[in-house]
Amino acid sequence: MKRRSFIGRSALAGLCTGVSFSFLDSKIPPHNWEGYNFGPPPTITDRLNQGPFHNYGPDANAPGANVVMTTTAASGKVPNFGMGMVTYICDEVGPPKVKGEDLRTSIEKLARLPLGDVLYLRVDWKDIQKEPGKLDFPEHWNITFEMAKKYGKRVAFRVQLMSPVIEGHSVPDFLADKIPFVKLGVTDEIGIPGKVHYAPRYDHPEFMRAFKELDDLLSEKYNGHELVEYVDTYMYGFWGEGHTWPFEGNPFPDYRTAEETSIALFEHQAKNWIKTPLTTNTQPDYSEVGNSEVLDRTVRSHNWLRTDTIFIETSQIDALSNRPSWIGATIEQGLATGDKNKETNFEGIAKNENIIAHVKDVSPTYFSLWNWHVISAENFLSYYDKYPGPLNHLAASIGYRVRPSWIWYFEKDGYPGLILGLVNDGLSGVPGALRISLTDTEKTLHIEGSLDPGYPLPGKVRQVLFQLPKNKAWEGLRLYAHIEVKQVRHPVKWACHQSLENDGALLLRKNL
Repeated sequence: MKRRSFIGRSALAGLCTGVSFSFLDSKIPPHNWEGYNFGPPPTITDRLNQGPFHNYGPDANAPGANVVMTTTAASGKVPNFGMGMVTYICDEVGPPKVKGEDLRTSIEKLARLPLGDVLYLRVDWKDIQKEPGKLDFPEHWNITFEMAKKYGKRVAFRVQLMSPVIEGHSVPDFLADKIPFVKLGVTDEIGIPGKVHYAPRYDHPEFMRAFKELDDLLSEKYNGHELVEYVDTYMYGFWGEGHTWPFEGNPFPDYRTAEETSIALFEHQAKNWIKTPLTTNTQPDYSEVGNSEVLDRTVRSHNWLRTDTIFIETSQIDALSNRPSWIGATIEQGLATGDKNKETNFEGIAKNENIIAHVKDVSPTYFSLWNWHVISAENFLSYYDKYPGPLNHLAASIGYRVRPSWIWYFEKDGYPGLILGLVNDGLSGVPGALRISLTDTEKTLHIEGSLDPGYPLPGKVRQVLFQLPKNKAWEGLRLYAHIEVKQVRHPVKWACHQSLENDGALLLRKNL
């Protein structure tokens, strides 16, 4: 099965019958993502003073500031919300199928892998809904949530509206009888060999009604759920990724209908998932269904991006690597098992090491721990146990890793002040807004506020000021961090070598 083997091909087989296009002037054209105006960043409250700060002269606002404390970078993983390694529990061909092992055991082995932070599920629509008005989750879905809670992991998922790797349709039977399907054709390039592929008319009123009900039910249960990290948008086409390659065209009567339908699918999800981030595939608009508009709306609504492989088109690399700093990005790429890893060698670099090196190049917040279509803890460990270094290094650098590298103390007009020089030792910006709070042990002092979204950036220092009450001693104060995403705040563990308190606070003390 070739999922994305079309990269680099110029001639494509297959034809979608009865399709015509009328390209609109309003269609968003390809553009460079660097410096592109996607609108304002997320709104923050209590913005902290982020400088500039001057130490000398009559205009000094931090006179005589001296460094009184420093921190250094932590080694190893520092797990936090909005970043991490994603252990796949179920992909498009289903959950693990290990001979002689029950499903619960197989999932628990995956869930307790120390390297993973998020457990991922990919299911077909008919897997979770058998009749209108209610959801009916399969066993592996329920076990995954149970194991996430047991092992302190989080969950991400996608519901496929269409899949080439299963028999029949992805939509439930109660809907399949009410909507038309358009024949795409037969291909051995993707999915089950010899399968006749049909695409539902997503724009049909019965489809849209059922889709909206599905998303309403899911979001009612999981929007803002304590265990849910993010949700992939379920869009048009194979796996919901926005394409039906290798078939040219699409099942819609014209481009306007296709784009308006894609917008309707996305906007309904954006309206429902107001607390949980959505991730949209960066798929170029091969099938002409309005992907560029959906991607634009994803970023403008402060949702996140994803891709299904790292060796992809130029436009996807541009989008991932030049996205706004407050936008998260998850990279999906199947890893070879231990025996197969060395079969493909790139001038002395084995397949998995080549993948991992290129993942780092686009500054992601998540990466998949996934053996494509052969999911099991044993298959993953057949590589990881032999070569732990590359994935360990990625896990210790992916996402954001923030700490106050410098802490300056000063007094002005009798009022003491602290300036934090915040740094980010990770690969990406903060996918939201970092909030900092300062308290004393007695909780009589509480000062907090937000950095600008995305900051601190890797390789740069972001300074913030905390003005203290008169005669307040700074030593012994406690420094906390949270990340705010979609107005929901999640605690952040400082990524520093220096020890933290049991509640995650950094205790301020002179150490220089």
